[in-house]
Amino acid sequence: MDRLDAIRLFVRVAESGSFSAVAREANIGQPAVSKQVAALEAHLGAQLMHRTSRNLMLTEAGQAFYEAGVKLLSDLEAAEALVGVGQSRPSGLLRISLSAGFGRLHVVPQLPAFCSRYPDITVETLVSDRFVDLIEEGVDLAIRIGVLADSTLIARRIGATQRVTVASPAYLEAHGEPAGPHDLNRHACIAFIFQRQVRCWSFKTAGGLLEHWPKGAVRTNDAEHVRVAALAGMGIAQAPRWLFSSDLNEGRLREVLTDWPGEHAPISAVHPGGRRPPGKVRAFIEHLGAAFARDPELAPR
Repeated sequence: MDRLDAIRLFVRVAESGSFSAVAREANIGQPAVSKQVAALEAHLGAQLMHRTSRNLMLTEAGQAFYEAGVKLLSDLEAAEALVGVGQSRPSGLLRISLSAGFGRLHVVPQLPAFCSRYPDITVETLVSDRFVDLIEEGVDLAIRIGVLADSTLIARRIGATQRVTVASPAYLEAHGEPAGPHDLNRHACIAFIFQRQVRCWSFKTAGGLLEHWPKGAVRTNDAEHVRVAALAGMGIAQAPRWLFSSDLNEGRLREVLTDWPGEHAPISAVHPGGRRPPGKVRAFIEHLGAAFARDPELAPR
């Protein structure tokens, strides 16, 4: 038994609550993970986990060993980092949770340069518009847009985006341009659904934020469907500028209500708290943050 590998697996099992999730993450069989943890328990002479068919729970000894193991691994990574550039290259499987539209347009295009620089890292993108539980699902890093509610996660702001209100020239020619947010009630609006609820539109005014609940014939839980519906002249849409950037630049869509701008939203890279993130996570955050800083539409504000 390699004790250090066994400790790493034990810590990940304790954090995720799942032997199978850790096995997938490590690209080994679940029996191998169970065998390593059992061997560690035999070496220590103590039971570290209570296992049932539904879940597992750390024993008192397991909790104490988990905390010591987290510190040990964090200190080891810090010591390796002190050796110098090139002495310890980030490696392993990096699992990233991100939304479909933002991932396709702004994260995946950054992967060629990242993978060229870090050839020992394998990147696995997990596309979902829901907020996944990073620990439970064995995810190393998530890219999230908007205000973060989960205080157990460590977040680094790597960019920002502004919400804009747009429509196609054909729609505006047929229905006219809204004179203000109050005028949207007579227009078809393309609504975005998040967690089964229509997302409210907001506009900055001298008196604070003005809210509007969009109504129309089309609503969807996919950002790119919002874009396509707007291009098809189905109504007015509001979404982050990055979604419509090329369409606005090339005239396929026009921004409306420019005197009532939408909110700015932070773009954050988040990872589980409790210990220093692995080198592969730190490397990707630095890479993506640097790329966004060069993009005037995504640079932090």
